[in-house]
Amino acid sequence: MEGEFVTTPFGRRAMSLGMLANQFKAEQIKPGQVVDKWKLYRALCEAKPLLGITDRALAVLNALLSFYPQNELSKETGLVVFPSNTQLSLRSHGMAEQTIRRHLAALVEAGLLTRKDSPNGKRYARKDRFGSIREAFGFSLAPLLARADEIEHLAAEVVAEKLYVQRLRERISLSRRDIAKLIEAAIVDQVPGEWAQTHNTFRDLVEGVPRSPTVAELEATCDSVERLRLDVLNHLDHQLNLRKTSANHHQNERHIQNSNPESYFDLGQIAQNKTETVSLGSLATSRIDPDVEDIPVPVVSDSTDHLAVRPVSGQQVPKTDLKSFPLGLVLQACPEIAAYGPRGEVSNWRDLMNAAIVVRSMLGVTPSAYQDACTVMGPDNAATVMACILQRASQINSAGGYLRNLTRKTERGEFAIGPMLMALVRTNTGQARMLS
Repeated sequence: MEGEFVTTPFGRRAMSLGMLANQFKAEQIKPGQVVDKWKLYRALCEAKPLLGITDRALAVLNALLSFYPQNELSKETGLVVFPSNTQLSLRSHGMAEQTIRRHLAALVEAGLLTRKDSPNGKRYARKDRFGSIREAFGFSLAPLLARADEIEHLAAEVVAEKLYVQRLRERISLSRRDIAKLIEAAIVDQVPGEWAQTHNTFRDLVEGVPRSPTVAELEATCDSVERLRLDVLNHLDHQLNLRKTSANHHQNERHIQNSNPESYFDLGQIAQNKTETVSLGSLATSRIDPDVEDIPVPVVSDSTDHLAVRPVSGQQVPKTDLKSFPLGLVLQACPEIAAYGPRGEVSNWRDLMNAAIVVRSMLGVTPSAYQDACTVMGPDNAATVMACILQRASQINSAGGYLRNLTRKTERGEFAIGPMLMALVRTNTGQARMLS
C-alpha cells in the first residue's frame, strides 16, 4: 500500500493503531469490485449486533450514503463524501450536530468509515476545469466496499440465528401445549400418576425462562420441556397398554363374576350395626360395591353436621361416572379450603370432608342439598365441589342453588369435575405470576 492513502485526523483527535489498521484494510478492495450501497446498508442493519453499532449510528450512515451520487459503490467513481454537519442533520431527521459527531466517531471506531481530513479540517472537494472531482476531503466509504463480503456473511449469521431462535421458541410452545393438554386429559380420565407434581415441574420450567433469554438458555429450556413431554407420553402409553391388557379376554387372567351382589353385603346386618352416627371422613373410607342397588345412603341430620349411614329399602342410588381426583390437585386448585380443616390444614380426604361440612354451613347450603350431592356424586367428590364453590364464592350468588344444579347435571351425566379444577389451577397460577 502506498503511504499517500494514510491520513491522520485533524485537530485534537488522536491517531490510534486501530484507525491505521482500518485505513490499511480499506484499501484492500478487489479490482472492479462493485456493490449496491442500499443492499449493503440492509446487510449492515441485520449485522448490527455483531458489528457493535447502534440504530442511531446507522441513521447517520444512511444520511452519508445518500450523499454518494451513484447507487453502486465503486473505487473508480470515488468513495469520499463531504457533507457538512448541518446537511447531515437535515437528512438525519434533525439529529443534533453533537450527536452526529458522536455517531460518526463510533462508525470510524467500528471500521465502517475512515476520515480523510483536509488541512483545515473542513469537508470539501477540489474539481478540475472540466468539473470532475480531483480530490475530496470528508469521510471515505472505502471500508464498506472492502468489507462487503464480511458484512454480508455476518448478516447471514444473524439471520440464521434469528431463525434458529424462532424454531426453538416454536418447539417450546408446541411442547408446552402438548404437556398441558396431556396432563389435563390424564387427570380427567383418572390415569394413575403423580400429575400434580408433574404439573408443578412443568410450571417451574416454563416460569424459569427469562424475559429475554439467550440462545443457550432457550436450548436448555427446550431440552427440558421436550424430555418432560416424552416422559408424560411414555407414562400414558404404558397405562394405555395396561388397560388394553386388562380388557383382553384372551389373557390368562382369573375373572371373578358373581351375579348375586347380596353375597357381598348383608343389608339387614348393616341396618342393625350402623345405627350410630359416624363422621363424613369415616364414610369416605368405606368400600361399597357400585353394583349394589340397596346400599347405605349418607343422610345429613338437620341438627348436626355429621352423616348417618342407614339402609334405605326400595330406593336405588343413582349411578354416575363422576371421577375423583388426587387430593394434591384439589388443594392446588382450591387452597382456601385448607383454612377450614382440622388444625387449619387439610392433610387427607377425611380432613377435606370435615372442612367441606364447615364450609357448607358457612355458605348457607342446606343439609338436604349437600346430602343429595353426597348421594349422587360420592362423599369425596361432593367435598371437592364444595371446595371449588368456596374458591369461587365471590362469583356465585347462591351456593346452595349452584350445588343443586351441579347435582342434577351429574345425574344426567352432564357434569365433570376435571375442567372445573383445571380452570381454577390456571387461574391461581396466573395470579401467582402477576404477583411475582
